[in-house]
Amino acid sequence: MIARADVVGSLLRPPDLLAARADFEAGRLDAAAFKAAEDRAVDGAVASQESAGLDVVTDGEMRRLSFQSQLAEAVSGFGEWDVDAFLWGDWQSEAVGDHSLERLRNLGVVDKLERKRHLSVEEFVYLRSRCAGIAKVTLPSPSLYANFWSPELSTGAYPTLDSFLADVADILRDEVAELARLGATYIQLDAPHYPLLLDPKTAAYYEGLGWTLESWLAQGIDLDNAVIAGAPGVTFGFHLCRGNQGSRWLVAGSFEPIARPIFQGIAAERLLLEYDDERSGDFAPLAHVPDDKTVVLGLVTTKTPELEDPETLVARIAEASAFMPKDRLAISPQCGFGTSVLGNALTIDQQAAKLKLVGEVARRVWG
Repeated sequence: MIARADVVGSLLRPPDLLAARADFEAGRLDAAAFKAAEDRAVDGAVASQESAGLDVVTDGEMRRLSFQSQLAEAVSGFGEWDVDAFLWGDWQSEAVGDHSLERLRNLGVVDKLERKRHLSVEEFVYLRSRCAGIAKVTLPSPSLYANFWSPELSTGAYPTLDSFLADVADILRDEVAELARLGATYIQLDAPHYPLLLDPKTAAYYEGLGWTLESWLAQGIDLDNAVIAGAPGVTFGFHLCRGNQGSRWLVAGSFEPIARPIFQGIAAERLLLEYDDERSGDFAPLAHVPDDKTVVLGLVTTKTPELEDPETLVARIAEASAFMPKDRLAISPQCGFGTSVLGNALTIDQQAAKLKLVGEVARRVWG
């Protein structure tokens, strides 16, 4: 698949959709009216991406609370949770200030997982009917859901973290098989938890669940590859970032300590990597990328409204091409603009300008 102008996934939810969600949750709006509001928001997301000249289009994740919420929404067994289940962490930002949210005490899978509906089939089928470009569906990496396994709450249903994540992977594998049957050609696994291992505090939390640092890389990638194997012939993307919520971030550091096992171990053909500022380090880790993979450089930040200089972006692509050929590179925003309903600190018009910049730079560099 050749796609030089990519997009990670989520876009800012428009005010009308946020209001409709609030009314629906309060019982003031029925399901049909809420679905119509979601449809209108997806239509707007598609129009914005297509007018920007992107090769790849998502539905903006308009139907989700968070980029990772659709599993808990579609599958029973997760117990009580709300949007804060996906927002906790020690968030940092020079622009909007720091914000710390502790992990919810009652967060934890409590029963065997049982799928109530498909996770993203509705998203894809509607998107497929609305866009002319490559329709991409985003799904969470299985081991991202380790946050939902609790030694205090979960052992009755799943004695070990391994047994829980095996069921998560099975559900996601079935999901990608159904998406492929319906004609999906590009599926992305979102895996921000791997770069979080660069932070000693976060690494200690994950190791406290029973896996060593090496296990998080080796066994986690095995689970990802099991999901990918569920849809032969589909192009898979694999997105790595350092946290993106409310224009804040969680960790800084080069990909280098995790680059070799991830870049060479994952079966995905496209690596979507955050590279929007100095927190990401240099491009040297790209030397570990095998010859059969494309790297999508996340050079345009979704965290701040200031529009990047196109000359600088062209120069950065040239800098990256010192480590791998330009014909195996592409460009995108560094992450989603609205990884949850919270969104980042910029306007929809500013978001549109950044999407347009991605398309313009891609055409300038690759034609």
